[in-house]
Amino acid sequence: MFLAMVSWGVAWTNAKIVGEYLSFYNLVFLRFFLGFISLIPFVLINKPPFVSLNQIKHIIIPSILFFIYNIAFFKGTNLGLAGKGAILVTTLNPLITVIIISIINKYISKKEIIGFVLGVFGGLIIMDVFNQGFVAIIDTENIYFLICSITWGLMTISISYGQKMINPYLFICLCYFFTMILSIPFIDLEQILYSNLDSRFYINFFFVSIGAMSFGTSVYMYSTPILGPAKASIFIFSVPFIAAITSNIFLNEVITINIIVGGLLSLIAVYIVNKK
Repeated sequence: MFLAMVSWGVAWTNAKIVGEYLSFYNLVFLRFFLGFISLIPFVLINKPPFVSLNQIKHIIIPSILFFIYNIAFFKGTNLGLAGKGAILVTTLNPLITVIIISIINKYISKKEIIGFVLGVFGGLIIMDVFNQGFVAIIDTENIYFLICSITWGLMTISISYGQKMINPYLFICLCYFFTMILSIPFIDLEQILYSNLDSRFYINFFFVSIGAMSFGTSVYMYSTPILGPAKASIFIFSVPFIAAITSNIFLNEVITINIIVGGLLSLIAVYIVNKK
């Protein structure tokens, strides 16, 4: 799980770079196409029973969320700072996950309320709301990053439920397949075939697809039902620091004081929520 988080942290920088070459929909299609192909051998080796028609709904829901998340992910990193997005998204989504679980279970503890309030406060600082005003929340890049946080929280829970009934390898592979299918109506095939792609693109796309998704996301999806959604989310602790360091090194992004302070507050919030 820790290595998976490393791949996620680096992916924010990779995503901003590959966004210079292809449309967001083309990137989503290619990312999930490679993810699907890379997991087929694991499915063939394990030979799990195929899903029933009744179980398909548990794959369709996270696939739709995957699609929405990835469009927002590529658009957000293209328009804004990769390091800022990583810190905002990866500190808010564990808190959103816990709140959604609390709503489903119709119970929320005092520490969850404290953690959520602190996390929201940290998120507002990251978005620089206290300097720019609440108009900063509807800033384009912040909107996409907030969409990422919410959809990932929903996806974490839907994955946890789905894998209780479906073999994890088959579940992950089919999620990637359906997300790829969802992206097909939006792709520009000519751009994919005739774009002048160089080694810079291929190296970064390898890490954002095979590294962060085929390995990182698959490990996260596989581990979520084993650890539980809340405990799985706590591993995201390491992602903001990795993302901030790599975006500074490769993109020369300056991580401002408000991003550091807000990120630390949000991390403390995640710790409070997950502390036994």
